[in-house]
Amino acid sequence: MLKGHQTWVFDSKPVIRSSAAVGGPFEAKGALADDFDILHEDVWLGQDSFEKAEKKLLEQACEKAIDKAGTKKEDIQFLLSGDLMDQIISSSFAARTLGMPYLGIFGACSTSMLGLALASLLVHTGAADNALAAASSHNVAAEKQFRYPTEYGGQKPPTAQWTVTGAGAAVVSREGEGPRVTSATIGRVIDMGISDPFNMGTAMAPAAVDTLQAHLRDLKREPEYYDLIATGDLGRVGHKIAGDLLNKHEIKIPPEIFTDCGILIYKEDQPVQAGGSGCACSATVTYGHFLKRMQKGELARILIVATGALLSPLSYQQKETIPGIAHAVSIEI
Repeated sequence: MLKGHQTWVFDSKPVIRSSAAVGGPFEAKGALADDFDILHEDVWLGQDSFEKAEKKLLEQACEKAIDKAGTKKEDIQFLLSGDLMDQIISSSFAARTLGMPYLGIFGACSTSMLGLALASLLVHTGAADNALAAASSHNVAAEKQFRYPTEYGGQKPPTAQWTVTGAGAAVVSREGEGPRVTSATIGRVIDMGISDPFNMGTAMAPAAVDTLQAHLRDLKREPEYYDLIATGDLGRVGHKIAGDLLNKHEIKIPPEIFTDCGILIYKEDQPVQAGGSGCACSATVTYGHFLKRMQKGELARILIVATGALLSPLSYQQKETIPGIAHAVSIEI
């Protein structure tokens, strides 16, 4: 099953039986609004805190994915979920509501594909028949924790990104119909000395390139094997840097198949600076937009390289640099 140095190949090809994407009011105005299962008009979601609102987003995504799979919560052996909040409280508190055996995971904004990789591993090895992979983020909650409360009105540079308010979830099973998870490349932590929390794309781009390079090397593949290769949330700044680094390593990816979830999710006239970010960015774009395109026959093979910046408010205050991570999952139909 291990191919090369850091890639798992799933010969059993675990199936994504269903998936769901839930978003907030800003996402409802975005370029991919039609691909969400549920969209909310209020960032509070009727809750008395933004953290509780994020928990509700995650619960809804999980429940919707389970419902679309035509199964019950009792049939899910494990929930794998993570988010950006301290001690991943959104996921842990949602797991309290859902009542499933729970594996809390953290990969910052790479959590969506980390969860899908681990869920597929559990199913492939027979440790589970059905596993639920999920991830969430909330713009206002993340701003309050990592930067400044929105009430502060702080100005942001063009390199900053907009945290997606949303959640995505997917039911991964041993049997059923749907796109198949065929491999996963687990990334290394890469730190190129970037310390600006308003420039996540630059901090994460080297990790995306490192993982993508490892994936192609381990599987002895050319980029053209895929109909689409998408990074998680590098945004416009990080995506361009990733392209430059790939060219430097002589990895030629046709521009028509190389994209980024953070660029796709919002319209050009939305004030998101360099694009979208957050755990929900790659989760909602993959579990909503990309999988729907696969079901329509527009895409047959895709590689999602979700990226994450492994900083915390404490590490930033202590003047640490920002380590990056990226995990890649290939999905075929």
